[in-house]
Amino acid sequence: MLRIREVIILVLAGITLCCARMPAQAGAPQATAPAPVGPEQPIHFSHMVHADQLKLPCEYCHVMSRSGDTLAIPRAGMCMQCHQTMDTSNPEVQKLAQYAKSGSFIPWVRVYELPSFVSFSHKEHIEHGATCQDCHGDVAHEERVAKVTDISMAGCMSCHRVKHASLDCNTCHFLQQ
Repeated sequence: MLRIREVIILVLAGITLCCARMPAQAGAPQATAPAPVGPEQPIHFSHMVHADQLKLPCEYCHVMSRSGDTLAIPRAGMCMQCHQTMDTSNPEVQKLAQYAKSGSFIPWVRVYELPSFVSFSHKEHIEHGATCQDCHGDVAHEERVAKVTDISMAGCMSCHRVKHASLDCNTCHFLQQ
């Protein structure tokens, strides 16, 4: 017997599948959306400087957890390994130094967040050939990270179809049976 949460997930899955299969209206104008701008952050951080100009790979700062399911948002102390002597007169680096000194977390504003009922493993995706850019876009060319990829159920299922990955509900939702 299915629990209420599982029924809701199945209903939402059905609605998403139905909507994803609806054809676009013929003749509908295709407007070009402006490039999204990410949220204002407590410290200005430029992926363009770090990832594009300095060529730091994503994994240099975003270290994988032991399980591999998540990647870390670096703490200020990690950033200060370089910024202890680099760009120290920059007011943003000075803010960073204060966070590092106090040992507190930087209250970054999340750009991507999945619902709690979705199970996502970075390790699993990386092992199957996914790149950071597949989900997060070309952040190396963004001054402020913005949500550029559809990480809704329809978006993820579309990617799974293209890459011939499983569409089984239990792939992303652990449903007890």
